[in-house]
Amino acid sequence: GSHKAAGNSTAVWGNRNSGIGIRSKAAGRFLIGEREWREPVLVSPALAIAWKVTRAEELAVETLKDLPAIELLVVGCGARSVFLPPSLRASFKAVGVALEVVDTGAACRIYNVLLAESRKVGAALIPL
Repeated sequence: GSHKAAGNSTAVWGNRNSGIGIRSKAAGRFLIGEREWREPVLVSPALAIAWKVTRAEELAVETLKDLPAIELLVVGCGARSVFLPPSLRASFKAVGVALEVVDTGAACRIYNVLLAESRKVGAALIPL
């Protein structure tokens, strides 16, 4: 059978045509592309990788260094949206990335809609 090792940072690469979509989000996990994730995850049309945080407030511009260029990052904070300080938003704006900060369920929906529109979107998701 397949085993899911904790902390396994295996990247999932998207196919060029459609990009990686978020297929489902049961409690505490995401199905992204073909892989199930039970930890925070960064998703872009080309790549999904483990996001080494425990809370959305730990977001930083350095977070994006492993993702291909995006122009909007949808941050899924868990069950509820959290307040991210203006200084943090400014640091992302300085590198050309807008932030959309919402609960994780909404983040998955927004990401999928923008992905379908071929936008350069990424998602930073904390499991519910």
